[in-house]
Amino acid sequence: MKTWLNKSALSKGAVTALASISIFTLAACSGGTAPTASDGAAGSATDAITVYNAQHDTLTQAWADAFTKETGIKVTLRQGDDSELSNQIVQEGAKSPADVFLTENSPAMTQVENAGLFADTSAKIQEQVPAEYRPSTNKWTGIAARSTVFAYDKTKLTEAQLPKSIMDLADPAWKGRWAASPSGADFQAIVSAMLELKGEAATLSWLESMKENSKAYKGNSTAMKAVNAGEVEGAVIYHYYWFGDQAKTGENSKNVALEYFKSQDPGAFVSISGGGVLASSKHQDNAQKFLEFITGKAGQTVLQTGTSFEYPVASDVAPNAKLTPLSELQAPKIDPAKLNSAKVTELMTQAGLL
Repeated sequence: MKTWLNKSALSKGAVTALASISIFTLAACSGGTAPTASDGAAGSATDAITVYNAQHDTLTQAWADAFTKETGIKVTLRQGDDSELSNQIVQEGAKSPADVFLTENSPAMTQVENAGLFADTSAKIQEQVPAEYRPSTNKWTGIAARSTVFAYDKTKLTEAQLPKSIMDLADPAWKGRWAASPSGADFQAIVSAMLELKGEAATLSWLESMKENSKAYKGNSTAMKAVNAGEVEGAVIYHYYWFGDQAKTGENSKNVALEYFKSQDPGAFVSISGGGVLASSKHQDNAQKFLEFITGKAGQTVLQTGTSFEYPVASDVAPNAKLTPLSELQAPKIDPAKLNSAKVTELMTQAGLL
């Protein structure tokens, strides 16, 4: 299950290896499950679609089951991580068996788009999803969102002692006091936003300071646990890890509170989860219908009432009542099509973080 785990970036060698392995093996290696078809109304095998899924397994399975029940179109899910599956699609090119690609973060979508492998999204999808939650190119669409937060130890820090901006964490005063998961796709998406907002020089400088100041953990949930255990005073993560733990036992977040940077700060970045139809899909109509369903009221309500605690972004569906509305987060406006994962990887490697 990927539900509270972060993603890890692949080395060039790993990408090459993946190209020679079947996608079934890929799913097993990435910690996902074997390909599964959602149950529901009977449908012809020729109507079925294949979804390469880097979103939370349980969330996408709920979408697939509801879609099949409504339409009779079966959905096969092949699980993996953002960078794994985007690299897989680029390697497969026009021969990819995928009809739809879903991710947790935008940079993987941009990689596939830049390779010219997406079809345009339908007019219905564009009507359902506000422009701020989809790329200007309309080669894919937002399907959900998550907010960057500073998760802090409320037993050690008061609100007055918190950083006013994510950029403040570069100050030597924060040395050894905060954490992140630099190898994960979640954190790299946040750095992508910083790069777009602050430029290359400022981003590299911040990353070099991060190398000196922060402690690296494997996964956002692990970083949050470190805050809860008193190992560090704060961590840069996405909001839903805290809400997910609180909805269970709360044992890994009982000492943790969340700070939303707001004020259009890079630390207020709202990451858009994406969905796109592959141009090579032999089931274009059904693939578009699947994305139309996800971004429609029924699909977005799954986000509102489910346990993923991600934000709905379409069809005027309100978020889970426990979440701060997106309209109040004062997030910077960034065209998701401009997020540059390749440059981020280069800068983070240069800074010694990867």
